Amino acid sequence: MTVGRLRLIIFDVDGTLVDSQSDILAAMGQAFAQERLPVPDKASVLGIVGLSLPEALLRLAPQSADDARARMVAGYKDAYMSLRAKAGVAQSSPFYPGARDMLHRLQAVPELLLGVATGKSRRGLDKLIEGHALEGMFVTRQVSDHHPSKPHPSMIEAALAETGVAPEDAVMVGDTVFDMEMAKAADIRMIAVSWGYHPPEALAGADASIDRFDDLPDRLNAMWGTRI
Repeated sequence: MTVGRLRLIIFDVDGTLVDSQSDILAAMGQAFAQERLPVPDKASVLGIVGLSLPEALLRLAPQSADDARARMVAGYKDAYMSLRAKAGVAQSSPFYPGARDMLHRLQAVPELLLGVATGKSRRGLDKLIEGHALEGMFVTRQVSDHHPSKPHPSMIEAALAETGVAPEDAVMVGDTVFDMEMAKAADIRMIAVSWGYHPPEALAGADASIDRFDDLPDRLNAMWGTRI
């Protein structure tokens, strides 16, 4: 790797680094139940993970009035916070195998910068980072509070601006079509993970894919001509 040339790896969170599906499904079930609406099936709920909550509820409950969806957003947040507080972050959002070790391995490379782009709120991401002792891991944190929902490229554009990294030196690592479309809209490359919330065949348009975190350095080396 050319000394001093920075590269940026932007990670999605839920479905990529951690598996929060148990609490996501439970919280969404409570949000729908409070409005006496049929609870969407598992595939439908996991299919919207990564979107901002208002956009997610618009897709899951398109016939509901705006005020009802607003209550569901609030109900989801309250339920999710309660579930996480009861179980703790490590149990509520456990790392996928190899995720923590890979983050530390990549962070140890001076020319690599790590970031996240997530549909979580700032509060939710901060709690997850605190609970997993990841303070200082990510130099840029893009959350739903400050951006349009994925797949709008705003999160990636902000991450590039904050770090000063050129699009050709950045890559998105994620598990959903929203991540892939966001990366393409921002003109950066995309590495799809096979273990997340969208089926691998839906991510066939990604630049590369991995079945385990140990595969990630090889994919990055192939993209950038580096040795990680």
